[in-house]
Amino acid sequence: MSKISALLFDMDGVIVDSMPYHFFAWYEALKRYGITVSTQDIYEHEGEKWETTLRHYLAPSGLPVNPPLLKKIFAYRQKLFRRIFRRHLLPGIPELLRELKALEYQLGLVSGTPSYDMPRLISKPVLKLFDCTLGGDMVAHSKPHPEPYLAAAAKLSKKPAECLVIENAPLGIRS
Repeated sequence: MSKISALLFDMDGVIVDSMPYHFFAWYEALKRYGITVSTQDIYEHEGEKWETTLRHYLAPSGLPVNPPLLKKIFAYRQKLFRRIFRRHLLPGIPELLRELKALEYQLGLVSGTPSYDMPRLISKPVLKLFDCTLGGDMVAHSKPHPEPYLAAAAKLSKKPAECLVIENAPLGIRS
């Protein structure tokens, strides 16, 4: 049996207390198009690429599922999220990460959030505690596919059996 030497963390809901902001932004963006979703609907798609999530929400609506509409809805959702989001780590996260580094674990941050948005959600000093970061734009397949976590393990030069994943969402857990 391999010894665990790397910890791979999901970001939203595990490191950053961002889920209430995501819920609000998705809810309001979809409501604009007559689509009502529950927090449970949104939670069940956490970690998925945004195009996949939107296709799921639009399918029963009768609206055309085409790239221009997807981009328009997502742009509005992003605008809302950026307007309301306040950076807030879950309690004790910086201390936990520093302690894990002191214990010589390698740390990875794996998220469906695009890599270019990660610095908006997590401060640079906290991001530097991770040995690798992997955003949803860096892989072909999003959660629940295992690719995001397998890619992070590879970036850390670890076998999957040497990694422990810390996740909060159904798609991430299946990943």
